[in-house]
Amino acid sequence: MTKFALVTGGSRGIGRAVCVTLAEMGYNILVNYQSNEEEANKTLALVKEKGVSGEILKFDVSKSEEVIAVLEGWMQTNKDKDIEILVNNAGIRKDNLMMWMSDTEWHSVMDIAVDGFFYVTRQVIKNMLIKKYGRVINIVSLSGLKGLPGQTNYSASKAAVIGATKALAQEVGRRGITVNAVAPGFIKTDMTQDLNEKDFKSLIPMNRFGETQEVADVVGWLASSKSSYVTGQVISVNGGLYS
Repeated sequence: MTKFALVTGGSRGIGRAVCVTLAEMGYNILVNYQSNEEEANKTLALVKEKGVSGEILKFDVSKSEEVIAVLEGWMQTNKDKDIEILVNNAGIRKDNLMMWMSDTEWHSVMDIAVDGFFYVTRQVIKNMLIKKYGRVINIVSLSGLKGLPGQTNYSASKAAVIGATKALAQEVGRRGITVNAVAPGFIKTDMTQDLNEKDFKSLIPMNRFGETQEVADVVGWLASSKSSYVTGQVISVNGGLYS
């Protein structure tokens, strides 16, 4: 069987770094994206430079019917291929103080992070259970551990996925599947480009924002056989800001 890793929200930022890191480990990569096909193709090109194959898969993780149609379709036409690694990375920020937060700002963030985790993982984990092997890695956030003002929606969504990570790990551990979460702090990505590093780095013991590769390296370790007895954990990558 040919081994694949599926990375949701894989077109840019942390998702792109994770795709390339898993490709370096020898995994063929499925790059999920929702809208930016150009960036998804750039990620795919970087993946193929590592000597593996890959595909881009367009679907909205928050839409159950899209997830089922695309992933079930891929599995049916690729029965000689296994998705061994799932990285649930798709997420958005819609920051606002709660008293001014709109229904849309609340639901769009919750739908992608929480519903997206549920729909994609439910689809992929069935085959992992049959094969008695798999790695599920959820990208959460410092915000989901300590809460951040202006991010009640984002904090709630990431905290929900942390709870789900710990529960699912207990359901599937006997079948050789590990489920863990990685909680980045302030990382240099499109999602943090509106934040001034100078304003925040004094709060961080390491006195800087993190790099996407520093997150991807932890994901890579969790995806490897070296982490075989680690499950149900949340690993913070935050420069010591909150541990």
